Amino acid sequence: MSAAARRLAVTAAVMTAILSAPAHAYLKLGAVVEEETVALKWRAGTISYFVADEGVPNVSAAEFQAAVQRAFETWNAVETAETDFQFAGFTNLQPFDVDDVNTIGFRERQDLDRVLATTGFSYLVSTGELIEADIFFNSRFAWTTASAGQAGRYDVQSIATHEAGHFLGLGHSALGETVREGSGRRVIAGEAVMFPIAFAAGGTNERRLRADDIAGVSDIYSSSGFRRTTGSIQGRVSRSGRGIFGAHVVAFNLQTGELVGGFTLEDDGGFVIAGLSPGLHVVRAEPLDDGELESFFDGVTPEDLNFRATFHDRLVVVPAGGSSERIEISAGAQ
Repeated sequence: MSAAARRLAVTAAVMTAILSAPAHAYLKLGAVVEEETVALKWRAGTISYFVADEGVPNVSAAEFQAAVQRAFETWNAVETAETDFQFAGFTNLQPFDVDDVNTIGFRERQDLDRVLATTGFSYLVSTGELIEADIFFNSRFAWTTASAGQAGRYDVQSIATHEAGHFLGLGHSALGETVREGSGRRVIAGEAVMFPIAFAAGGTNERRLRADDIAGVSDIYSSSGFRRTTGSIQGRVSRSGRGIFGAHVVAFNLQTGELVGGFTLEDDGGFVIAGLSPGLHVVRAEPLDDGELESFFDGVTPEDLNFRATFHDRLVVVPAGGSSERIEISAGAQ
């Protein structure tokens, strides 16, 4: 790897640690360029990826490739984002070899007993432009490509859809609910493919993008009409007058039922949630308590998680092509 490029790995699906970028909306994979953090993203145009020509028990290489392709096509189909990721062929290369080839395939990592898949990147340190990305699926787990899923096996397409979101440059969403189970957590509800913890084996819940996923990818790869037809909410979350960094803020559209989340990524508790359908929204701020903090903030600990989930005291109007008035959410201690 040249001195002009740098490598970043994202461990995802069961447990993950990512680099969070202090941006206006969502968590994105980021890089520091001349003391400013920029979102990692691909240049416009077709991005090709290869699939390793080795399958695992119950999943042939061809079946694996078809499921991965369906996952990428799910993201390509987002009308408000301009992405074009195409399968280029099979290869005998392995994911995570630094070879300037985008490779997706299986690797056995017995030591990673809670990691289903990982996405890694190389990017230009001068601009944050992505130049290579690999995804490996951990073959220590049982996998399936069955159309309706298969008991006791993880669905390749579901996990590939999550990993493809990382491949595009998205970080994690906090739109999910979990319960403690042993040393980990079990997902009981999810409103984003990019939630960091996978559903239990046997389901296909993560094949379909939700409003939060669509807003996030559209924010990075905006189509010409995205910002004209959607709006945003801006504001601040505080406790005892002091801004809260790392609060999770959720906007609920009363007409469509869509949930889109963001984070306070400024020291003063400021946030912006973009990509919202116009109309009336209920807005709520809450602490991050449904996943490990490292799933959202790499090396950065939110200064205060000791506050109650709090609704803004009024409905918020989101205009098309514009932003709401700046709102203030004052949260009390738990």
